[in-house]
Amino acid sequence: MSAHPSLLWRAFTSLTFVVIACSFGTVAIAQNTDRPELPHGPLRQTILLGETLVRQTDTHPLTREFVGNSLQCSSCHLDGGQHPQAATFIGVAAAYPAWAPREQKVITLEDRILNCFLRSQNGTRPAAGSEPSVAIAAYITWLSEGTKLKMNAKQSLGPHHITMLTSPKLPASIDRGKQLYADRCQDCHADNGSGTDDGPAVWGDESYNDGAGLAKVPKLASWLKVAMPPDEADLSVQASFDLAAYLNSHPRPHFEPPALSVPHIETPAAQ
Repeated sequence: MSAHPSLLWRAFTSLTFVVIACSFGTVAIAQNTDRPELPHGPLRQTILLGETLVRQTDTHPLTREFVGNSLQCSSCHLDGGQHPQAATFIGVAAAYPAWAPREQKVITLEDRILNCFLRSQNGTRPAAGSEPSVAIAAYITWLSEGTKLKMNAKQSLGPHHITMLTSPKLPASIDRGKQLYADRCQDCHADNGSGTDDGPAVWGDESYNDGAGLAKVPKLASWLKVAMPPDEADLSVQASFDLAAYLNSHPRPHFEPPALSVPHIETPAAQ
């Protein structure tokens, strides 16, 4: 394979940005003629804030305390969730409330957003109904305008979720993946996976933890196939599995589910 600049979670410098000021501060909004029309008033400001938080999750004052690594939502949901294939947000809101097999319960869109802070961003959940939670949900809902409502009774995924790849003929090879990484990824993500100014960490303390969906080789391979390199995805199925196996062979933070709070129940005193 020929070398290629940036393969994983590269900063999306190819986008053209329009800077819009609102009461929440300065927000960078990518130009996209296919986006729905923004509403007016406070809802518009909340949507714009939501996009900013998606793109600046690890640095924005409203979300940085809840992020335990150096990833943004847009590290996996490319182009601020507007990429048509790479974990797109388009249409997602129409699938909720949805059944979540991982949590074994029905969850809301806000629940799904907040769970990403725990796993993909190795952090803690903002409170449901808090400013960042509502803003990100408003942004995703705006991107879902016009999508037919169809709650997902099988899994918490939107209508345009990543299609899982069929396993290749050859088993995934860490050794082949290592060579792929050296040839095509390490210039932007460092030879030790710690990331550079051009691309965030892909393993280690600053990457997603082992409870994230991408910590599973088939899920990561399916994402790589449609997402990397950005705007020029050209990996074969075999290469996607090999690279995913190599990336996930490295240490990363361990996911510790938050302890469930059990309400204290007063019992009658013994007579």
